[in-house]
Amino acid sequence: MLILMEGMVMCFLLLLTCVIGIANGPVGLVVLYENDVQDRVVKLGYTTKEKIKKRLIVSSIALFAPVLFLVPFMVYYINGAIGFWSGFWQMTIILWIMGLFDRIFIDWYWVGHTNAWVIPETEDLQPYIPTRVVIRKWLFTIIGFPLIAAIIAGIMTLI
Repeated sequence: MLILMEGMVMCFLLLLTCVIGIANGPVGLVVLYENDVQDRVVKLGYTTKEKIKKRLIVSSIALFAPVLFLVPFMVYYINGAIGFWSGFWQMTIILWIMGLFDRIFIDWYWVGHTNAWVIPETEDLQPYIPTRVVIRKWLFTIIGFPLIAAIIAGIMTLI
């Protein structure tokens, strides 16, 4: 039950990052869009390449710091995991919960079926998450998250 709640905490942090990122419009997180959309947004004068690079750094920190620091903290210091396997499985489950939320709620529903992420004059570039990217994201969720969990669990075992 605790792991489920921790997974929900990660979902909330991901959602909060997205909500803050697009608070002044979806251009705020154009770093998450494909290059053709980014190029169009720059061409339209909505933002600049420099602002996109800065947003990439900030959003990367906001998205990955909880994965790299909060998840191991929850698993090893709140849950009391000891050793590699206990930490690995708990982190994997937490990350899978967050990944499923990201793939289903954020990518499929919020980005794909609402207007919240639509940037004016880029509608012809939809879907914003093309099939090849959807496949890549699902593979990262299914395979990449356990690899990250394994690396972190290995490091935590050595500490």
